[in-house]
Amino acid sequence: MILPPVVFAALAATFLWGMNREDPGNLPSAMIGRQAPAVPQTTLPGKVQLTDEMLREPGVKLVNFWASWCPPCRAEHPTLTDLSTRLPVYGIDLKDPEANALSFLTEDGDPFAAIATDPRGRGAIDWGVTAPPETFIVDGEGQILYRFAGPLIREDFTQRFLPELERALAAED
Repeated sequence: MILPPVVFAALAATFLWGMNREDPGNLPSAMIGRQAPAVPQTTLPGKVQLTDEMLREPGVKLVNFWASWCPPCRAEHPTLTDLSTRLPVYGIDLKDPEANALSFLTEDGDPFAAIATDPRGRGAIDWGVTAPPETFIVDGEGQILYRFAGPLIREDFTQRFLPELERALAAED
């Protein structure tokens, strides 16, 4: 008789805590502070292959999981293009037919210094990606500093992602 009210109270407390977190839209990542997982060893024809070694080169860099079929990925594409003038942006094309990915990059421009393809989504699982787009800030030793789930646009970009990127760049100096 007492079990249902106890279970209800525990659920209510959990939901209340979740709604009152500092940033309820932020999904925590177990990858923060860890070395970046291996990247898939396939790429698109005519593109530079993204390698694990590139993620360990000096300097802050971004790793962006994207797909041509993903509307939020298309929405953030101009932001990635702009960011690619400041630092290396690497792309991992997720579950995308090769022709569609190449067409997207030809039409909208290619902001990626190198690309890997992940046709089955196995690499995304290793990185903890839930759905594209997701962007990771990686330091010069290949360590993941920050994970951003969602498109890099509007207030989410300026208020959540950009401060983390600026912090990473400042720490690099």
